[in-house]
Amino acid sequence: MQQNPGFDFNRIRRSRTDRFLGGVCGGLAKETNLPSWLWRVIFALLMGGGVFAYVIMWFFVPDEFDQLS
Repeated sequence: MQQNPGFDFNRIRRSRTDRFLGGVCGGLAKETNLPSWLWRVIFALLMGGGVFAYVIMWFFVPDEFDQLS
């Protein structure tokens, strides 16, 4: 079976180096090859829904150095 080399939500990790608050945008930037500033603009343009999505991802997306056992 051939694996899809595209976007995999399970590979997203919050960035420890490219962060403004929680590192969500930095992690999305690494995975999608879009700059983190663009992700910040996207979340800001979504207003309340963007803030809600950001907070949810902040809590549920693991940090990039967290290891799953």
